[in-house]
Amino acid sequence: MTPTLNLTINGTPQTIALDDPRATLLDLLRERLGLTGTKKGCDRGQCGACTVLVDGERVNACLSLALSQDGKHITTIEGLAEGEQLHPVQAAFIAHDGFQCGYCTPGQIMSAVGLIAEGEAGLDPERVREGMSGNICRCAAYAGITEAVLEATREMDTAAERKSA
Repeated sequence: MTPTLNLTINGTPQTIALDDPRATLLDLLRERLGLTGTKKGCDRGQCGACTVLVDGERVNACLSLALSQDGKHITTIEGLAEGEQLHPVQAAFIAHDGFQCGYCTPGQIMSAVGLIAEGEAGLDPERVREGMSGNICRCAAYAGITEAVLEATREMDTAAERKSA
């Protein structure tokens, strides 16, 4: 018997027959669905390269069984931009050189989006660094990453204030 998953991935509802119930969310996204922005780094939940949002929460896709995500909303790096309009976090990463080789960048960006949504770090650089500590950058672009998260937080807060006014 082949289990079937009902997922909403980047806003699109999908029904997926899962050949192997042991498949991780990472493998499903990359190998079955071709969403290769989610990277396989350590495959042990230690580097954060595979970070995606599941129902708005940050998740290491390499540690999560795809089968356990039935009915959930998954957002990957491919689902952040709206057409040609970059998400504020993506734009801030570019503006602040929050990347070098770029391998970790999708996971860093997804983690930053989740961190900002959690509202725990605010504009405190130390709390941003702590909140992003599950994402490793081997090129050590941490200063740019922190600045990018702070700028995106400010921009998103300002946009939210304008919308509510």
